[in-house]
Amino acid sequence: MKLINKKNKNYSQIFQLFTEEEWKKTSKKYNKNIASLFSGKKNEVFVHTNDESIIYFLGLGKSDVQDFEIQQTALKFSQAQKEKLQTVPTLVLADFLNEKQFEELIKGLLMGTYHYPFDKTHPFWNSKFEIHFENLSQKKLDTISSRAEALTEGQTACQEWLNKPANLKNPVILSSYLKNLARKYDLKYTVFNRKKCEELGLGAYLAVNQGSAYDAAFTILEYKTSAKNAKTFGLVGKCVVFDTGGVSLKDPANMHYMKSDMGGATAVIGTLIYAAEMKLPVNIIAVLPVTDNAVSEKAVLPSDVITAYNGKTIEILDTDAEGRLILADSLSYLAKNYKTDLMIDLATLTGSSVRMFGDTCGALFSNDDKLKKLLLKTGDKTNQRLWNLPLWEVWKDDIQSDVANLKNISMKPIGDCIVAAKFLEHFIENHPKWAHLDIAGMVFGSTGYAKEKAATGYGVQLLADLIENYQ
Repeated sequence: MKLINKKNKNYSQIFQLFTEEEWKKTSKKYNKNIASLFSGKKNEVFVHTNDESIIYFLGLGKSDVQDFEIQQTALKFSQAQKEKLQTVPTLVLADFLNEKQFEELIKGLLMGTYHYPFDKTHPFWNSKFEIHFENLSQKKLDTISSRAEALTEGQTACQEWLNKPANLKNPVILSSYLKNLARKYDLKYTVFNRKKCEELGLGAYLAVNQGSAYDAAFTILEYKTSAKNAKTFGLVGKCVVFDTGGVSLKDPANMHYMKSDMGGATAVIGTLIYAAEMKLPVNIIAVLPVTDNAVSEKAVLPSDVITAYNGKTIEILDTDAEGRLILADSLSYLAKNYKTDLMIDLATLTGSSVRMFGDTCGALFSNDDKLKKLLLKTGDKTNQRLWNLPLWEVWKDDIQSDVANLKNISMKPIGDCIVAAKFLEHFIENHPKWAHLDIAGMVFGSTGYAKEKAATGYGVQLLADLIENYQ
């Protein structure tokens, strides 16, 4: 897709956008038949054809439409109309759109091309598909194009890796991809196998990995800028490529969805791609503790006591609470070995957060008010929303153990997402700006491109916007 600041005399394809208010002002210009069949309501599409052109009327809804709503509407339009669109220069008529809103339109059109398995056969990815828009300079259109394509590249990678079946993304396959990604974007790539993890003392991570048929792959990716005084962001993404629950076996009825248990990692991967494509003037240290959670004769058992990287001992009561174990070592390793301005972990961590929020928002925990407020604001801005939950000390007693420093779950049937956050707090090594995002209900669910549950791409736009605008 090319964005071009010009207007030809004739177009065989036109996208005309309206809010309900704009349509009321404009509908008189059209015949009564069109005026009666289209009203400008959100996601409404009307196709008008004549001897010269095809006009797609696209409704945006109320006049106070938010930027992310324009992206959502464009995405749904792209998904629904992809087989009908022509690969030709196309005029966009929407004088009321400002620069940011037009950018959201383009993002939505591109993101709507995703389907699994992904390929770029959709018309929007064809260089002959030109979007003509007079309201912005060519320089601004070029910037919008670069940003939209970079974000789509990142979000597509996020969705693609989450959607892959387990046998196509085992730790060996994923590690090969991450290594190639590092080579493509000049990222520093470090991976620790099982032997090296034992030497380093990554005992919580190894407790999960020890039941696997695959070697450990505790991975660090570093994106560096040459800009002076750049902020450094520490990101941790839970990366369980498939979660059986271990010896504490999950209900098999929905276990096939457990290919989605690396949603934190895929959000981080997508963010890295965006940062590298845009050459953002920041540093990013990303820790991805790659493993599966398998059942075998070597798997960790309930009642086992293990020692984490920071020396704290953990009593394993439930092997299906494995995510907080690999995050514990990841957070400790990041905090002890790197200096970061802030540290954020993302994880499909608990069913508790899903039962609490469904697919409306992720659960947010933070020890810093400024970071908390920024994440909430960014979530609202990108429609990748979060809701703050407490880290009150009253919860700490629920994870005290008789035989270790901590136990990995509370025995109470309440508040597990809060308990998990309190558990992780023991491993941030007093980092002053830490946030934990439990996104279990957000990364995998209903989408417009799949019949069953599939990857939503949640987290990439949230992190990208946060990093790009962090002061």
